[in-house]
Amino acid sequence: MILSWTPTHPPQKRLVGPGEGGEVVRDVKVLSALIRRRYREGASIAVVARELGVSKSTVQRHVPAQERRGAAAAARQRHRNRAQTPYEKALRAQVVRLYGSGMPQQRVAATLGISVEAVVARLEPSQRRSKQEAARLAVEQQGELLPKDEIIARYVQGATMTELGKLYGVHPTTIRRRIPDDLIRPRAPGPQPRPRTQHQRTLVDEEVRRRYAAGESAYVLAREFGVSTHTIRTRIPDTDWRTRPPEKASVPSPRPARPRSGGVRMVLMLSDEEILTMYRAGQSATAIGHAAGVDCRTILRRIPETERRTHLQAQQLNRPAPDVDADTIRTLRARGLTWEAIAARVGLSAKTVRARA
Repeated sequence: MILSWTPTHPPQKRLVGPGEGGEVVRDVKVLSALIRRRYREGASIAVVARELGVSKSTVQRHVPAQERRGAAAAARQRHRNRAQTPYEKALRAQVVRLYGSGMPQQRVAATLGISVEAVVARLEPSQRRSKQEAARLAVEQQGELLPKDEIIARYVQGATMTELGKLYGVHPTTIRRRIPDDLIRPRAPGPQPRPRTQHQRTLVDEEVRRRYAAGESAYVLAREFGVSTHTIRTRIPDTDWRTRPPEKASVPSPRPARPRSGGVRMVLMLSDEEILTMYRAGQSATAIGHAAGVDCRTILRRIPETERRTHLQAQQLNRPAPDVDADTIRTLRARGLTWEAIAARVGLSAKTVRARA
């Protein structure tokens, strides 16, 4: 159904086009009713405008503001409208059929050439498998691809289930399910005795006792015969065993006398007046403390609160080369000197010179 507008004189809009029964509709009220009905059925503004042959602004003007859909509602409506197309119905049917046959979501997406999210969106919540069911199905499908005869042959030859699981990339329990219960595997050969190295000799008790009595240590004998020192100890009688000479008891150093509970008051070499004079002269509390051999907090306690400098004042006062300001640095730069040359001339670093400029 295609409708169109034609201008008339006097200027009044009339609708020209087939109506409900094929007749020509010339009433604006009929147009407004058609627009509102199609919009309520779920058609978008663009679709209604295309069907009626009018502009989208005309459709918006005839749709009440309280009936207009928001962005989220419009997106959901477009998704529902798209789901009714023949292509979407056929695609949904293929997704449901392949997924219901036991195929995982990734394989369905690869088969149909769509994304995994598109596969999940076309499945109802009741049709989706749980994580446990999907894991069980994946193990079964992976187990069906394993060569059962080859696994049995390797197992009979002596390979363990753990080794076969690492070889085929599955759990040993999966290998166990592929092996018949009545299968009898020949007993594996016992562990071979460790070959004797060239440093090991046959342990003879008489030789061990004789050499130990001659003065050789148990550690030397253990290394020569390739055994532990405990084994050498069991070959030697207790009466012949040499014990370690007793160590001399170390005399503990006398502990320094602890100060009295009241503590020891430190006597400063500088008086409070001298400290205040040095502090007013520009020396920091740290410098005065180093000179007096005490902590800077001890110096600060002897300076009145009204005399103490703030952090910014102390920073400006202790700033190296305070006479080198930005104007001086710019003057030297205008002469052609580099940052490094200016830094060497004023006694600062090149970074500090650039910062002051």
